[in-house]
Amino acid sequence: MDLQQARSNMIEQQVRPWDVLDQRVLDVLSQIPRENFVDPSHTGVAYSDFQLPIGHGQSLFKPTVDGRLLQSLLLQVTDTVLEIGTGSGYLTACLARLASQVDSIEIIPELAQGATARLQALGISNVAVLQQDATAPWDARDSYDAIVLGGAVPSIPDLYRRKLAIGGRLFAIIGEQSSPAMEAILLTRVRDTEWSQESLFETRVDPLVNFASESPRFVF
Repeated sequence: MDLQQARSNMIEQQVRPWDVLDQRVLDVLSQIPRENFVDPSHTGVAYSDFQLPIGHGQSLFKPTVDGRLLQSLLLQVTDTVLEIGTGSGYLTACLARLASQVDSIEIIPELAQGATARLQALGISNVAVLQQDATAPWDARDSYDAIVLGGAVPSIPDLYRRKLAIGGRLFAIIGEQSSPAMEAILLTRVRDTEWSQESLFETRVDPLVNFASESPRFVF
């Protein structure tokens, strides 16, 4: 099949009609070969508007969700980004093309290793993939310009609220697996002790591993 045409169709028939109009985001989605980040058996549907399985009970976001997520973050080329849940590395690659540095945390060793290899194969060098439980203590930076929670959570942990720089943006999908729909939100740190929250859209995605409890085992 013509994968370049499939990629173009994804942009014009799925992503753009979902109000993703930021040209930088559209350019990145048109440049990153999504087929490289799915199982070879799913190459033919890599650009379909489905959550595709990537193994270990995890899935890629739909292209429409990727597009709205990337657009909402308003990333600048000088930004540092934290991603929780690397998965196969597709969204990581998109973030890396829009920002200066991406720190991406993946709890499943095989996914972390696979994502690292795919990113290296594309020559993407401004990503650090860390195999780590993001609900356990780890050596995170003190502030990020953007944070992405790459799966559903019941609420946003205070740790990650506080890891935002002033003016920083956090994308999350809030909801329980038993809920018929989940809410994608954008949290912005207005000042040291103040955050604003914007509702973006409804969707359903897989939960982040170990974030199912309202009180993940963070140590402060």
